[in-house]
Amino acid sequence: MDFELFTNILFATLRTGTPLILIALGEMVCEKSGVLNLGQEGMVLMGAALGFIAAVVTGHAGLGIIAAILAGMMMSVLFAFLAVTLVSNQVATGLALTIFGTGLSGFLGAGYVGMAIDGIAPFPIPLLSDIPFIGKVLFSHDPLVYLSWVMFALIFWCFRSTRLGLTIRAVGENPEAANAIGIPVMKVRYGAILFGGAMAGLAGAYLSLVYTPMWSEGMSAGRGWIALALVVFASWKAERILLGAYLFGAASIMHLVLQGLGFEASPNLLAMLPYGATIIVLVIIASDAAKAKLSTPLALGQPYRPQV
Repeated sequence: MDFELFTNILFATLRTGTPLILIALGEMVCEKSGVLNLGQEGMVLMGAALGFIAAVVTGHAGLGIIAAILAGMMMSVLFAFLAVTLVSNQVATGLALTIFGTGLSGFLGAGYVGMAIDGIAPFPIPLLSDIPFIGKVLFSHDPLVYLSWVMFALIFWCFRSTRLGLTIRAVGENPEAANAIGIPVMKVRYGAILFGGAMAGLAGAYLSLVYTPMWSEGMSAGRGWIALALVVFASWKAERILLGAYLFGAASIMHLVLQGLGFEASPNLLAMLPYGATIIVLVIIASDAAKAKLSTPLALGQPYRPQV
């Protein structure tokens, strides 16, 4: 494997892992507040569809990103109303949201299937992008890759050093105790859910406006589900989410690399690599249930009814 090929693999790994970082970070914040939202796949698809449609109609990719974020937030508001206000079962509500988002995105985007746009171009950072090896790998990406790093840094700092992070964790560990000391549990959970929806919508915009600047039904390819597994695998820690997303990104492109190197195997078998890696991760998690339980927010998925 030559040096240029290795550089390109690392570059592609960062691009491939970006949507997973965005989805998983948003879901981590949501779950830290005690809410389990399994509707990530539907929110990503809605973001991808409406973001692409807005970009085509307006001719501005930036407006497409805004539309995608709003689409994710609108879907998350629906989930929050059912799961938080009406105290419905969070698992069932999240699954229904995924089914709803998958169907609605396919319906809305039916007239745009196969339509391609220019999308968001890479933005090499002056001077830094000229550094050998590092410049290509780290400083020659599109703006959304850089934004994913900024969001990671902010979320990492928030839960490590701020009162807001402590508040979200308190709500996710014991909402009754948090309410007793004056924390507005419902508002915190609504805010966390909205943030998760915005991040999922942004990930959808990345898929349809950057990664493959076109729309096709089901283009998320299960990334919402993989991000959910990634949050558990990372033990609800932002730095582990970053690492896990890039590991999955590497697994996702290796089948193309191996085919290019002449590796004798079925292309379909090689394409299973990232999903096989996800299954292995889940098996590892299940093998140490006690450790996983220690990292899990205590009130995750449990209904909360405010005292009146």
